[in-house]
Amino acid sequence: MAKKRIAVIGAGISGLGAIKCCLEEGLQPTCFERNDDIGGLWKFHKSTSEKTPSIYRSVTINTSKEMMCFSDFPVPDHFPNYMHNSRLMDYFRMFVKHFDLLKYINFKTKVRSVRKRPDFPSSGQWDVVVEANGKQETLVFDGVLVCSGHHTDPHVPLHSFAGIEKFEGSYFHSREYKSPEDYVGKRIIVVGIGNSGVDIAVELSHVAEQVFLSTRRGAWISHRVWENGYPMDSSVFTRFNNFLQKIATASLTNSHLEKMLNSRFNHAHYGLQPQHRALSQQPTISDDLPNHIISGKVQVKPNVKEFTETDAVFDDGTREEKIDVVIFATGYTFSFPFLDGLIEVTNNEVSLYKLMFPPDLEKPTLAVIGLIQPLGIVLPIAELQARWATRVFKGLSKLPAVKNMLAEIDQRKRTMEKQYVKTPRHTIQVDYIKYMDEIATLVGVKPNLLSLFLSDPKLAMEVFFGPCTPYQYRLRGPGKWDGARRAILTQRERIIKPMRTGVTSECSPSSSQLSWIKIAPLGLAFLAAGLSYFKYIHHGKRK
Repeated sequence: MAKKRIAVIGAGISGLGAIKCCLEEGLQPTCFERNDDIGGLWKFHKSTSEKTPSIYRSVTINTSKEMMCFSDFPVPDHFPNYMHNSRLMDYFRMFVKHFDLLKYINFKTKVRSVRKRPDFPSSGQWDVVVEANGKQETLVFDGVLVCSGHHTDPHVPLHSFAGIEKFEGSYFHSREYKSPEDYVGKRIIVVGIGNSGVDIAVELSHVAEQVFLSTRRGAWISHRVWENGYPMDSSVFTRFNNFLQKIATASLTNSHLEKMLNSRFNHAHYGLQPQHRALSQQPTISDDLPNHIISGKVQVKPNVKEFTETDAVFDDGTREEKIDVVIFATGYTFSFPFLDGLIEVTNNEVSLYKLMFPPDLEKPTLAVIGLIQPLGIVLPIAELQARWATRVFKGLSKLPAVKNMLAEIDQRKRTMEKQYVKTPRHTIQVDYIKYMDEIATLVGVKPNLLSLFLSDPKLAMEVFFGPCTPYQYRLRGPGKWDGARRAILTQRERIIKPMRTGVTSECSPSSSQLSWIKIAPLGLAFLAAGLSYFKYIHHGKRK
């Protein structure tokens, strides 16, 4: 029997993982990438082009290497925890070479349309029109994985800024910013306090006469370097913390986090205090912003009320004169023009089951991969999505009835509206561990903590108290990887290694071990209660 042919649209982090997942399930992938290289958003280009992601030269990832790697391919231990985009591309190339993926990718090939074939209700097949070298071709596929990302359409709400049309300086979206050389001695306003806005403001403040950071509602500023100097995400995203969050009230959790963030610098004193709670919006990650505010290199300003030919007037009535440049770091919208209306996007919202599957298709042979904005890490989520989607394509995993999918979609939207500030960036929000476990359950690869504590206590302790790294989803079930156990037990060594380049004293007990010792009694108490609960449920089911 011939292998099912799967079209993979895009060779970024979602597309690369999707190609490999197809191969794992015995499917035949063909990837179409409009650019001349892999990497998608993370491939630096000196210039921007339409519908193409774009980053600035200095971009360093905000998620650490142990948390954002492919689940059966750890980042080399000597790589820094937070990698520059060029080092991240090195890792992607290693991944592609190791699994021999390059031969499945067609570069400089645009997908023009994806349409159901006339016999789709029975076949589930698609006509995919692609264009390369000015020539179009129609190909038939048994399934489609849309991995085109959601950082392609810049959102520039110029209508919100009165007078911008008469402003004599330059203004543009942050995707067009590349490096600081052209901004020496300039007076610059950066509009938007997301990660890109803050990074650009900090970088430009080294060369500009003055940088003003304009924010409509403020933000909670988190930092890469967390307690004891460990990466923030590897310290925060643990199953133990996730368990505590489940049993604590939202108000208590928010208060604890806000106290931690304010202990580093009082957000109100720095003009950043938002009205919303810490977990009601994706935090901005920056270790440098407080230093640049306290030194006056960056001045925080409220929303811009209007522009004149040379000045900017803010909502608080203050005015900054002789502005040379305005950079709108105002985010992105997403769309799927090649799907010819198959997936409707309204106000940055889509109706997809598990943020992946259109619920009304006669056959579940199309899925969107990586259309998520996590409180956490995109890459491992996208990979796990692809693992599930390929099993659905093969018929090994079934989707619920349409009415059940629609009900789940509606419930997810209500939950997001309740938890997050209503903005375009919070329509595809997910919580890392919760969503990973949700999809992992459908694949059959969610870690079984009870079984682990009974059979492998050492591993179980690291799975529960340590960082919830992607390797946890390779311990069992389809796609099980024999190296997963070792990868988990040695993950802390790989975190420490690139930082210990100059040891000045004898090694002392690591701070991670000391932290673990402090929380262990409390954790074991919760664990004992949890084990009793699991045994009760298991016994009840057997009855």
